[in-house]
Amino acid sequence: MFQRVFILPESGTETFFLWGPRQAGKSTLLRQYYPDGYWIDLLKTEEYRRYVTRPELLRQEFMSGEPIPGRQIVIDEVQKVPALLDEVHWLMENRRLNFALCGSSARKVRRGAANLLGGRAVRYELRGLTSAELGSEFDLHRVLNHGYLPRIYEARQPARLLNAYIADYLKEEVAAEGLVRNLPAFSGFLDAAALSDSEMVNFSNVARECGVSNHTAKGYFEILEDTLLARWLPAYRRRRKRRVIAAPKFYFSDVGVVNRLARRGELTPGSELYGKAFENWIFHELSAFVSYHELDEDLAYWRLPSGIEVDFILGDMRLAVEAKASPRITRDHLKGLRTLKEEYPDVQRRIVVSLEPRPRRTDDGIDILPATTFAQRLWCDEFAG
Repeated sequence: MFQRVFILPESGTETFFLWGPRQAGKSTLLRQYYPDGYWIDLLKTEEYRRYVTRPELLRQEFMSGEPIPGRQIVIDEVQKVPALLDEVHWLMENRRLNFALCGSSARKVRRGAANLLGGRAVRYELRGLTSAELGSEFDLHRVLNHGYLPRIYEARQPARLLNAYIADYLKEEVAAEGLVRNLPAFSGFLDAAALSDSEMVNFSNVARECGVSNHTAKGYFEILEDTLLARWLPAYRRRRKRRVIAAPKFYFSDVGVVNRLARRGELTPGSELYGKAFENWIFHELSAFVSYHELDEDLAYWRLPSGIEVDFILGDMRLAVEAKASPRITRDHLKGLRTLKEEYPDVQRRIVVSLEPRPRRTDDGIDILPATTFAQRLWCDEFAG
């Protein structure tokens, strides 16, 4: 069992939402933190049927006995019965009870006008395994081929589990929640979207590939975001001298899912697909670090119309990171970071994450780091401004 970096509140002290992709380890983490918690699991058919038809039962059950001081009440897969949130709100206000509201999709909660508890519940998000959580078991090649989900990372043969994961996603997250009318078209869309991982999305191309309208394709991407299967990386917009690209880039939340959808097979160093998976992993590490440390800084990328680009910008030029899955970094690999320095002289740290065996620094101050060294320094907060 992996020790998660993510920290939850002490039992009975706070009501919060805990979101995260399917199989990221949310329920396991909650059981570790709240072994004596009062548990309502809406994945159980009998529990779901009771509350979906009569959500007021939740209030009645807690009104019938004494409050549970210092005890966390966990509702797992809360998005399946959004009406329960009205009862949760009442119990918070009138019985001073604290809830952990867990789920893999906030779509029905946000878009269905469900009660969001009047802003009284903090939102947390658990992501797949990071290098800091894997510790001595971190294996870059395994991460890039298996992905970040605990069960699949540990599997000897991840393909079957990834196939099952994608099938369950289509069945439980998409079909069961009624998110799309045409499930075969959405399934085809997933395959097309995988080819856009770590890229700016051409919606027209994706729509044409899966036989839907541009509007429908954009709606499908929104579903991926709402169900936490993917994220957008915005462009860095603060202009200095030259016009910059404004469109966001798209990343799946788990590179193993991308590999399976895109039918990549075994990824090996030196290939273009290995480089794309490597960039996805860097995005995963950086975005998890920002989220878990609750940094008041944005993560973005920077690109000129000429194609010169820097993969990741943290904060207001506090850190600029290029992902280059190469064992030998050359001048061509440094062009983006050097152009960025010309445009923004105040950039504090410039780093190339690579497959070189040892750290080094160029004469103009660019750090070239092995992937494992970068990950260790990141989670030790050595890049703090």
